[in-house]
Parts: sequence; structure tokens; C-alpha cells
Amino acid sequence: MRGLNNRSVLVTGAARGIGLATAERFAEEGAQVLLVDLAESLELTGALAERGTYKCIDVTSADGRAAIETLIDERDIDVLVNNAGITRDAVSWKLDADNWQKVIDVNLTAVFMLSQAMAKSLRARKKEGVILNAASVVAHYGNFGQSNYVATKAGVIGLTKTMSKELGRFGIRVNAVAPGFIATDMVAKMPDEVLDGMRGKAPLSRLGEPSEIAAAYAFLASDDAKFISGATLNVDGGLVLG
Repeated sequence: MRGLNNRSVLVTGAARGIGLATAERFAEEGAQVLLVDLAESLELTGALAERGTYKCIDVTSADGRAAIETLIDERDIDVLVNNAGITRDAVSWKLDADNWQKVIDVNLTAVFMLSQAMAKSLRARKKEGVILNAASVVAHYGNFGQSNYVATKAGVIGLTKTMSKELGRFGIRVNAVAPGFIATDMVAKMPDEVLDGMRGKAPLSRLGEPSEIAAAYAFLASDDAKFISGATLNVDGGLVLG
């Protein structure tokens, strides 16, 4: 337990998978957590039943982002986790413009817009804070059939570095987490031979768990990481080593 009981946290893409595990981890460590996703409703259990609030908001819409900006101020949010993300896979010569743009809108534009809103709010409130962004190890080496997704995750890493330079003087830390292959519900539905291939690519020879990514976010939000900014933490079982 890193003691996050004095923190107010907003997690996007929080209805399942890594986002939900991250929200749970923060709540278990004493934070007040605002969960945002597209699901109309979400049953909150465990620590989230006491310390969590769920809002159905589309991070890609102007109205949705305005709502989140208001919530950041009203809830006195000091940790933002930009976790929301989608895939629309196709080889680059078959990828249509619509599916390119959808991934850009969720995975990169929303990250920038919400980070910008968070930075403005923290400065107006004269508070230090933390912005955490979801990258991916595929940003380091590419991935077949994911030109849109990889482009956004590489963009997130560059955005993280730039905003950390801009915001550090105000006591605002900006970092990214780059997961490898994680055992989410979506991955679990893949054929066994594909899963075996994923496991075989990582030196630890297994898939990661959502809770392990959540632990990385909790660490980066904590005072244990108060001298870390502009970093991308690979949580991938060694996959990035190739």
C-alpha cells in the first residue's frame, strides 16, 4: 500500500480491463476515484463501492470533454489516467480513413485534450498533480496490421515527454505506461495458438495481468515516484527486448 488516500483520481476507459483494475487499485489504496467510460452504467464493487463514482462520457466528443473538464475542477482531481483506447486493425494498404481517424480520436487526440484540461485546472488551482498516459510496447517496434494504433501510441510517448518538459516547473508530473500483451477479456477470446505465440515472445513466457498495469499506474501516481517525469515505463515481461 503506497498510501494514496489523499488523492482524487480520474480514470478514462474504466469500465473493464486495465482501466477497471486501475480504478480498483487506486480505491484500494484510499483514493477517491472517478471512472469514465461509454457504458451506460457500471456496478461498483469492493473499495470502489465506497470510493468510486461512475460517469458515462464520450472522451472524443466536445461535450464529453467539457463535462470532464468541469468534473476535474469540481472533484479537485489531482491524478488523471488517460487509459481509454481502441483498435481498428487492418494492414496499412487496406486501412480506411474512417478507422484511421477513430483510433486517432480516442487514443491520441482525447489524451491531449484531457491532459490540456488537467494542466489548466491544476495551474488555476495552484496544485501539483500527475498525468498518466496509456502507451504500448508496440510503439517501440511497430506491429503488423496496426499502423493506426502504433502511430497513436508512439504519439502518446512523444506527447508525454513534451508535456513533462512544459509542466514540470509547476510541479505537474507526466508519465506513460507501455503494457505488453495483457490478459484482458478481449485477448482471452483469441485462439490458443495466437495466445501461445504472445507468451512465447516475452522472456517471462506469460501474459501480463491488468492488475500488474494498475500497479504501475499506482506507483507513478505515488510520492515514491515524485522524481520521475517524462518516462515511459514498459510493463511487458521483457517483450520490448525483442
